[in-house]
Amino acid sequence: MGPLLFLIFINDLLWIRNSTILMFADDTKVSRKICNENDGALLQQDLDSLMEWSKDCHLDFNVEKCKIMKVKHIFQTEYELNGRKLQEVAKERDLGILVTVDLKPSVQCAKAAAKAIQVLGVVNRNFVLTDEEDFRLLFNGFIRPHLEY
Repeated sequence: MGPLLFLIFINDLLWIRNSTILMFADDTKVSRKICNENDGALLQQDLDSLMEWSKDCHLDFNVEKCKIMKVKHIFQTEYELNGRKLQEVAKERDLGILVTVDLKPSVQCAKAAAKAIQVLGVVNRNFVLTDEEDFRLLFNGFIRPHLEY
């Protein structure tokens, strides 16, 4: 019941007009296509509106956790929240998926492969494989779950 009440409480965040807002549980993302400097100003205006909303609702944003990711962005813009400049990042974990500014899955795939190889090494050192069925059971039980990182 708690998560549902929280979502009802923050549902009025959707009134933002200039940008797209996405919410999942207590995670909120504000995005906007920046084609010129005016678009950057509109995004900053929405961030300022979010801060006003948070003060009115007595629900503060953790500015330390708020970040900016510029995907295919050519304009030199800086954004702030509550008077503090937001940190710009090149990659960020979002709901378990590693998102990068180039939107390529290579970093995510490399991490998953490294973890699977690590688990495969543990299985190889600790189990004696007698046939293909033994390997299939160990692979599906130990290695495959780590490929979904």
